Amino acid sequence: MFDESFDVIVIGAGHAGCEAASAAARLGAETCLVTINLDLIGQMSCNPAVGGIAKGHVVREIDALGGIMGRVIDRTGIQFRLLNRSRGPAVQSPRAQADRSLYRTEMRRVLEETPNLHLRQGVVVDLIVDNNSVIGVAMQDTRRFGAKSVVVATGTFLNGTIHTGRQTFSAGRAGEPASIELAQALKNHGFTVGRLKTGTPPRLDGRTIDWDAFEPQAPDEKPVPFSFSTEKIEQPQIQCYIGYTSDRVHRAIRENLHQSPLYSGKIQGIGPRYCPSIEDKVVKFADKDRHQLFLEPEGHNTNEVYLNGFSTSLPSQLQQELLRMVPGFENVSLIRPGYAIEYDFVDPRKLRPTMESSQMSGLFLAGQINGTTGYEEAACQGLLAGINAALSIQGRKPFVLERDQAYIGVLADDLIRHGVDEPYRLFTSRAEARLLLRHDNADRRLSPLGRELGLVGDRDWERFNEKRDRIARLRNLLDSTKFRRSSVEYASVAQLLNTDLGDSFTLSQLSMRPEVSSDLIVRLLPEEVRKSVRTSELETALADSLYSGYVEKQKVANERVNHHDSLRVPDGFSFGTINGLSNEMVERLERARPRNFAQVKKISGLTPAAISTVLVHLTAYKPQDNNLS
Repeated sequence: MFDESFDVIVIGAGHAGCEAASAAARLGAETCLVTINLDLIGQMSCNPAVGGIAKGHVVREIDALGGIMGRVIDRTGIQFRLLNRSRGPAVQSPRAQADRSLYRTEMRRVLEETPNLHLRQGVVVDLIVDNNSVIGVAMQDTRRFGAKSVVVATGTFLNGTIHTGRQTFSAGRAGEPASIELAQALKNHGFTVGRLKTGTPPRLDGRTIDWDAFEPQAPDEKPVPFSFSTEKIEQPQIQCYIGYTSDRVHRAIRENLHQSPLYSGKIQGIGPRYCPSIEDKVVKFADKDRHQLFLEPEGHNTNEVYLNGFSTSLPSQLQQELLRMVPGFENVSLIRPGYAIEYDFVDPRKLRPTMESSQMSGLFLAGQINGTTGYEEAACQGLLAGINAALSIQGRKPFVLERDQAYIGVLADDLIRHGVDEPYRLFTSRAEARLLLRHDNADRRLSPLGRELGLVGDRDWERFNEKRDRIARLRNLLDSTKFRRSSVEYASVAQLLNTDLGDSFTLSQLSMRPEVSSDLIVRLLPEEVRKSVRTSELETALADSLYSGYVEKQKVANERVNHHDSLRVPDGFSFGTINGLSNEMVERLERARPRNFAQVKKISGLTPAAISTVLVHLTAYKPQDNNLS
């Protein structure tokens, strides 16, 4: 009946598929990763970068659980930066520009060295189903592969359509065929399918750019790795550059909006709110006379440059004309034009927290098929799906992450409870427990779970325990090291800060002052500790102290939110009168018109902060006065 049989089949070798296949195989399941082109495993279809706000947290969580994305980017990243350095530790997040070609090569190498993992090239056209359980897949070349579990991680390939100006053609991404038959098969099997849109900017020939016209953006002097197993980033780093559009560019775009499929009506899918095209920026932010551009080289051995901030579906010739209006791009040439792509997705509200479909036993969905956007969001879903696909056939209990355990838990819960009305992107503001969910403590939160699953190996587990013990000793030292008014250190610190510090202070108390840096704390540590302390571990210990009080307050606030479900929203209530709500939050509330607070909490895209703000105003609402400002 089958040409080959496996425990788990993963369809698609993007970021979701790679994590799913790796996890399932390392948990002992004979796993097959099927993709249209084996040479494009781990392809970065859009920006060759990993991490960013909240996204960097997710990559750290993937690594802590035993996933592979963090290790691969650490070996292939060419510009590492820790974002939000000037803000609190909870919202700082690592990001790295990748060498696109090296990332793909390294990802394939990692997968090919994984025991129990088999790579197959081909196009999947249908699921083979028996008694509402998936038992295999049918290939376009007539092969049939049997499986006990199947993970679908098809990215933008499901019925993908590319738009560039008036040109429209079927593709999964530029240069690769769309998955038409599988998209239709999912509909035939009864899945609710919608349509979303995303886009990508043009790639430029770096030899035709006047680099002196742009502002250099240097990498961090001491790169922060993604993987907890990476001691140091060794490979050479590059500079990126910052530039700006102009009013002249904006006028030209407005004059040519009729050539944009986004505004001509050709594109029906909903695009990502938080990554708008340049056409959208010009129309929706008409008051701005310029928009920022990031010039990001795609590798050490290529002239190709990614133009972050200029996503577009305008005609390719017009794209070049517009760019040549930007100072520094007067003679620029396009290697690849930007384009928009529409694709099918499946309603994620029909998923279980394990990423298994509630409509078909043994079928797991991960990545953009669930309505998300971004490599990191896809990868963490793939990890969950791969883990649970293996656990389900081994008779082991499912693996589920809660919202207060990980950003991965926040993402999964958001998708399953609320679904999507636009491509979903993760933000720190989506997490109620974001002060707990820092990028630096992801291993402490999740590595014990990864070890229990069997994904964290002996060496990594030993490394984790050694680090955990060192941080515990540091925290005890911070709490117990005290300086009294009579000490030399007290006088020095008081003079430096120009303030009275009471009769005495501990290092923990001192670290809570916003003007106090970790460097000052290091200078006050006992000499024998000072010589051996690791900066990253000290910063983790200091962050624990800094947030301890806030975390307790946050818990109380979260409990309060969960005890007012029956609170009624008055008829005709105007959410626009509530101070503290962004225009986006008001728009979502007014569109949904919830009748009670329980319904408010279910609105897709509403942040925890917005939910709390609505609760405060509803509890204080007086029927005779609808102006709550």
